[in-house]
Amino acid sequence: MKRPPLRVAVLAHGHPRLSAGGAEIASHALHRAFTAMPEVESLFVACAAGPPPHDGTALAGLKGEPRDLLLHAGPVDGFTIAASDHDALEADLLPALADFRPDVVHLHHVFGFGADLLPRLRRALPEAVIVVTFHEYAALCRSDGQMVKAGTLDLCHQPSPAACHGCFPHEPAGRFVVRERFLKAMLGAADHFVSPSRFLKDRHVAWGLDPDRFSVLPNGLAGADPAPHRPEVAAGTARPVRFGFFGQLNPYKGIDVLLEAVARIPQAHWPEGACLLVAGCHLEKQRPAFQARVEALLAAAGPRVRLHGPYRNEDLPALMATVDWVVVPSVWWENAPVVIQEAFLHRRPVIGSGLGGIAEAVRPGVDGLHARPGDADALAAALRHAMDADGLWARLAAGIRPPVAAEAAARRHVDLYRDILARKAGSALGDDTLARAAEG
Repeated sequence: MKRPPLRVAVLAHGHPRLSAGGAEIASHALHRAFTAMPEVESLFVACAAGPPPHDGTALAGLKGEPRDLLLHAGPVDGFTIAASDHDALEADLLPALADFRPDVVHLHHVFGFGADLLPRLRRALPEAVIVVTFHEYAALCRSDGQMVKAGTLDLCHQPSPAACHGCFPHEPAGRFVVRERFLKAMLGAADHFVSPSRFLKDRHVAWGLDPDRFSVLPNGLAGADPAPHRPEVAAGTARPVRFGFFGQLNPYKGIDVLLEAVARIPQAHWPEGACLLVAGCHLEKQRPAFQARVEALLAAAGPRVRLHGPYRNEDLPALMATVDWVVVPSVWWENAPVVIQEAFLHRRPVIGSGLGGIAEAVRPGVDGLHARPGDADALAAALRHAMDADGLWARLAAGIRPPVAAEAAARRHVDLYRDILARKAGSALGDDTLARAAEG
């Protein structure tokens, strides 16, 4: 007898058409892959800023996306990550999910919805499996989930109430104890956790989450034809000396470190035609001091840097076609940057900070190079090595493994869902048997 389709509700803190961050791209690619599988029915619900377009409901559709919904809820509390608009959850989101009757509810981030959505889901959908994918360290770290010290951006190796109070002295250490207990209680309503990297999983396990409730599953990337290498580089008639930075222009992504590294390379070691393409956005949303620093570094780098500005996801292949290397100079413990998957899809070696999920994804000497995070001199040395070493680019480009396709990632997730559902059904059957035995 044919099994009924597996019904999966994918919840994300944003939609890639409205906010093209890595988690939004990864979660929607998973949903799209589910919709292409005949044995799965998928619904995508993303949070959206601003008031809802329709009176009487916080939910809205999205043109061209018949299986996508937008939830216009209020902001979450910055300290506890708890929802501020419970009406939107109770009156709109939960009834919509109940109508869909999901076997699985899979949250990517608890931002937007609030961590307290988890026990609400458990009460409203007691039979459903609840899965949470972590994309950063929001539960562990009050500092935007980045695990860096507020103000200095020094890496935080071990979160604790005392360490958190050091970053936020206006908050008593005791409040961070309460915050940790609250978030662990909220996450306790989930059946399973997913991490796209081993590093992020290990951090959450060290914080106190059960390792037996974790799976490490890489994000999938929607398929696309690889961008061709520059003809002169592919033919070996020119050195690969064009670098690309793709992402948000904020302090965590290390764009200032990269610009400083470019400016520090002596002119005698900067070949003719070499340049850095900076394709990114949101500089205007950063603090004035950081904006001023980036603008000064851009001026110092001069014609060595070409500032492209924001780009759409569909523009990426054409931009990749103009560069030879992709640089990921982040200064925080990245999880699994989508930009690395995109670079590898387009067969571009990566020069990345040797920490966290970057160090896990980029194999030095095989498909990329590592540089010490936050060190402009070390990054400048890596850039010079990339420009000077004969045969390095060709060897690293040949060592690139294609990223996991969204379809393969979806299949792995479906297998995980079915396994959890089977174990949950077996556990429920066992509990029922014990109850009957006790009654007898």
